[in-house]
Amino acid sequence: MGSDISEIKKVLRSQIREALAELTEEERAWSDRELCSQFLQHPALEKAQTVLLYCGVGTEIRTDAILEELLRQGKRVCMPRCLTDTEMAAYAITGMEDMEPGAYNIPAPKLTCPKVEREEIDLILTPGLSFDSRGGRLGQGAGYYDRYLEDYEGDTIGLCREDFFQINLPREPLDMWVKYVITEEGQVWPYRPE
Repeated sequence: MGSDISEIKKVLRSQIREALAELTEEERAWSDRELCSQFLQHPALEKAQTVLLYCGVGTEIRTDAILEELLRQGKRVCMPRCLTDTEMAAYAITGMEDMEPGAYNIPAPKLTCPKVEREEIDLILTPGLSFDSRGGRLGQGAGYYDRYLEDYEGDTIGLCREDFFQINLPREPLDMWVKYVITEEGQVWPYRPE
C-alpha cells in the first residue's frame, strides 16, 4: 500500500510542477505578493521571535519580501542548509549576502553563519507544492522537512497558491502536518482527525 501512495504522490508532483510552470510571471508575482502579505499578518508570526524561512526557487513562492520585513522587525531569521542526503539544519542570517549556492543549487546559509537549534525556532515556514484542508503537505519528495518537523512543537505554516490547494492529499505515515495553511484568499484552519 505504501508504495502505491508513493507512486500517486510522484504522479501528483509531476502534474503540479507542470501546472505551476504554466503560470505567467504576472500571475506568480501577484500570488507571491498576496501570500507574503497574508503570512506577515498571521498571529503566530507576531509572537514568534525566531523564524525559519525557505528561499523560493523556480516556481516556488518567493520569500524575499518576508525575509526583508522580518529582519526589519528585528526578528532572528534562519534559513535551512542540507548537510547530508537526509539531514538539514537551520542557520541565522542577516541578509541574502549570508547565502551561497547549496544542495540542488538552492541558496543556503554559509557555514560561517550561526547554527540555530530546532528547539529555538518558534515558527517554521514550510515549503510545499501543495497543501490540503487538514494541513497535509506535498513536498518535493526528498523528505528533509518531514524529518526536520518530526517532534517539532512550534508553529508551522504552509503557503499554498489557491489553485493548488487540495481537500485531501495522499499521505504516508512519515509525512508531517503543518498547523496552518495560507492561500491568497486567507487562512485555512486545518482539521486533523485524531
